[in-house]
Amino acid sequence: MKYMIMLYGSQRDYDAMSGQSGTAWSPEQVGAMHAFMEKWNNALVESGEFVDAQGLSAPVHARRIQLQNGLPVVTDGPYPETQEVLAGYTIVDCESFDRATEIVAQLAHTPHPEAAGQVWYADVRPIIEGFGDL
Repeated sequence: MKYMIMLYGSQRDYDAMSGQSGTAWSPEQVGAMHAFMEKWNNALVESGEFVDAQGLSAPVHARRIQLQNGLPVVTDGPYPETQEVLAGYTIVDCESFDRATEIVAQLAHTPHPEAAGQVWYADVRPIIEGFGDL
């Protein structure tokens, strides 16, 4: 079965990683995080469980389109009512929900600056491949 692993971040996280905030990540810290994620993705490729993965741009580059009074209204990001947004995703095809959970748990070891006080979480959800999966 396929599962989507959803990784979250905030505009503050994107600013820190790009050196635009008081708790800026060093180039070495950003490099360590990218190296960890590359190793994690490559392990999934080697195990045959990797389907797809993509990172998303910072919330400041997002637009929300919602229906208000029957008309679409466009709002540029970031959104003050939302502190965290989807930062990226990985899709895996593995034997069980427990295995997908094990894969996600490995991300708890992603390098990050200690001073960042990072609160980390990710969601994993089965992908519906047809009406029968509902």
